[in-house]
Amino acid sequence: MTSTPGASGASDPYVRVRGAREHNLRTVDADIPRDALTVFTGVSGSGKSSLAFGTLYAEAQRRYFESVAPYARRLIHQVGAPKVGEITGLPPAVALQQRRGTPGSRSSVGTVTTLSNLLRMLFSRAGSYPPGTDERLDSDAFSPNTVTGACPECHGLGRVHRVTEASLVPDPSLSVRDHAIAAWPGAWQGKNLRDVVAALGYDIDRPWRELPQEDRDFILFSDEQPVVTVDPVREAGRVQRPYQGKFMSAERYVMRAFSESKSAATRRRVARHLESAVCPLCGGRRLRPEALAVTFAGHGIADLTSMPLSTLADILRDTARLADPTATVPDSASGETTEAAVALARDLSARIDVLADLGLGYLSMDRTAPTLSPGELQRLRLATQLRSGLFGVVYVLDEPSAGLHPADTEPLLDVLEKLRAEGNTLFVVEHDMDVVRRADWVVDVGPGAGRYGGRVLYSGPVPGLAEVGESATRPYLFGNGPNGQESQGGSGNGRTPRTPSGWLRLRGVDRHNLRDLDVDIPLGVLTAVTGVSGSGKSTLVGQVLAEAVAAHLHTGPDGDAAVPASKDGAPEQETEADDGDFETGDPSSDAGAGVRAVEGLQAVDRLVRVDQKPIGRTPRSNLATYTGLFDTVRALFAATDEARKRGYPPGRFSFNVASGRCETCQGEGFVAVELLFLPGTYAPCPTCHGARYNPETLQITYRDRTVADVLGMSVDEAAAFFADVPAAARSLGTLRDVGLGYLHLGQPATELSGGEAQRIKLASELQRVRRGHTLYLLDEPTTGLHPADTDLLMRQLHGLVDAGDSVVLVEHDMGVVASADWVLDLGPGAGDAGGRVVASGPPSRVARSTESRTAPYLARRLGD
Repeated sequence: MTSTPGASGASDPYVRVRGAREHNLRTVDADIPRDALTVFTGVSGSGKSSLAFGTLYAEAQRRYFESVAPYARRLIHQVGAPKVGEITGLPPAVALQQRRGTPGSRSSVGTVTTLSNLLRMLFSRAGSYPPGTDERLDSDAFSPNTVTGACPECHGLGRVHRVTEASLVPDPSLSVRDHAIAAWPGAWQGKNLRDVVAALGYDIDRPWRELPQEDRDFILFSDEQPVVTVDPVREAGRVQRPYQGKFMSAERYVMRAFSESKSAATRRRVARHLESAVCPLCGGRRLRPEALAVTFAGHGIADLTSMPLSTLADILRDTARLADPTATVPDSASGETTEAAVALARDLSARIDVLADLGLGYLSMDRTAPTLSPGELQRLRLATQLRSGLFGVVYVLDEPSAGLHPADTEPLLDVLEKLRAEGNTLFVVEHDMDVVRRADWVVDVGPGAGRYGGRVLYSGPVPGLAEVGESATRPYLFGNGPNGQESQGGSGNGRTPRTPSGWLRLRGVDRHNLRDLDVDIPLGVLTAVTGVSGSGKSTLVGQVLAEAVAAHLHTGPDGDAAVPASKDGAPEQETEADDGDFETGDPSSDAGAGVRAVEGLQAVDRLVRVDQKPIGRTPRSNLATYTGLFDTVRALFAATDEARKRGYPPGRFSFNVASGRCETCQGEGFVAVELLFLPGTYAPCPTCHGARYNPETLQITYRDRTVADVLGMSVDEAAAFFADVPAAARSLGTLRDVGLGYLHLGQPATELSGGEAQRIKLASELQRVRRGHTLYLLDEPTTGLHPADTDLLMRQLHGLVDAGDSVVLVEHDMGVVASADWVLDLGPGAGDAGGRVVASGPPSRVARSTESRTAPYLARRLGD
């Protein structure tokens, strides 16, 4: 390790770490300069995040707790302190981590950035109210997410869901007994409802269209819920006892299931019987009439929130410039020129300017968060923190360039350098070599992942890393060519791009910023869809293309399942397998909508979508349960002599089953710690200390390891341990193939990045026996990957194409784009300035485009 010596003390310009042992760190020492931009690099799982976040930020947080109150100091023992000998010269720290999970449908650009709060305050304090209004509305009255502000008809959603006879009964030639009411559930519950209808005196054997309209209306739409005695008809030999059955109309069942069911699969199934329309009361503006009647600068709040942020800022600046900050602004009848109006407008304008500097001026405040790309979300959250104006602190950032096009990364780096120039220190965990090159200092951790890493190989100015032979980062940072070593499968290895075997031709694509677009997507090759953030990539691939193919294949929740079912009845996760994280179509969407015509679908036999949604929402879900590997593990433990002697079934070794789990933490291994004035966190269970199981279950061992020991293994360790168990070896092998050998089998889903979750889903798919021609759609699969790990992943994806399948991926990594057979570049800009196919063809052709913003970066990557 290289470091800079210096005397410890107040004048020492370095943060000095001694004896860091967090996670896989091997008693690490490091000296890192303050007032500089330092990048932590290394392969995934090498220990760089353990050093930056688990040690440096955790210690800064611990010191903050010690400084505030005795109550907080008491909580430190629950939260824990980092395993480190000593850290000197550490200023207060702010962590900007990637959020795990996806925001809800009510979350928007305005709520993520807190701009909505300021705009609502502006309308409350300085809006123009209709004549005769006695008092001003509270700011909550301008929020569609509050009871006082939400439109009473659509409850603040802007759209209403309704059912019709046609949506509930798609085939009126069927009788009720023959499932004419398709909206009703299957299995016993559906049979019960049909029996109840018969007990009420309705003819369930007559074709639906021949029933009187009065009878049809009652069965479908009645609010009544009569209880009748049902005499069920059972198979011969089965007991037939009468029971009291309660009637529920089809409408009531659908609306109740859609709003209350915890099963995503159930919600998706009933959603097919709902018709969505713009709310007739608010016109889709989501607010009560009295809030919509208030204006500012001649615009209602719904109008302002639907504008691009750059346009909104122009409107606000007219008010912000009305007065000198030191002057007193006279009140007006409208309130729009009061001091409050000027102050709020000025603050809003300044916050929007930060977003514009990060290239997000095209977004509107009401743009829902789930429709944002990962890069857009990352920059929105970053901008919110950067506006704080702190000085003399350490910003610890987690891959701020993740999900960003190279053209978007440049303004991000400008903002980071501005932060540094203002007297702050930046510790950045990063894989983008362009970001590493702009750093003042680099800390390279490795050389490998897990137990093969955990050492600081180098800490010093960036050029010095060229002398560290065992660094996995060095060849990509200083390799031949202007941008370092070519990725595996890239143009640098002389591979000729494959020739498409067919085409999917989309005609008249019309959704979001895609307007009457014609797109040709090749089959039998690996296609990279590129363009700046907001250009329309995710809309085209993740929505329009995916829905069109899913509609053609008629896929649904009963189609191909990505997650193997538990074989002993022990629930392995809540409903993650139903969440649509890894699915073959989404029946809740308006399948096929947004495109006028699609040609070439007959060549696709199967669709696999792999996105970055979490594989679970709580620490209870993990890698082993999601992939089905844990079924095999539990069966092995149940087959041991001691387990058979005690009568322990496989379910006993599930931490979700009461007989085997620790009851203190309910099998989670952690207990929630509420901090009152800070966000809550998790702490190890005081009873099982994170093992998840009760002592009796842990007495059973397989090859001298308990089931908790197995969950604590990394994928690499488990692969060696289960090498002679074919079912486990196959699952573990695919996880290693996609670069996830460093993850622990029991690592909670809440601790996985979006990129890790996506690769776990891909590994689950690679385990399957593939059949027919499959179309794989991936959303930025290299997010969070070191270039060395990207090479591993790309070998797998190219292998899928070699096997005769098609891969389409949304991607910003120019190494990956250069290794593709075909590139589809959207743009040229974002929002309304994008949405067109700027260039398409092999990478070398796209690199020569004069209109494409991707072309210069791709050309540089190709060495042109």
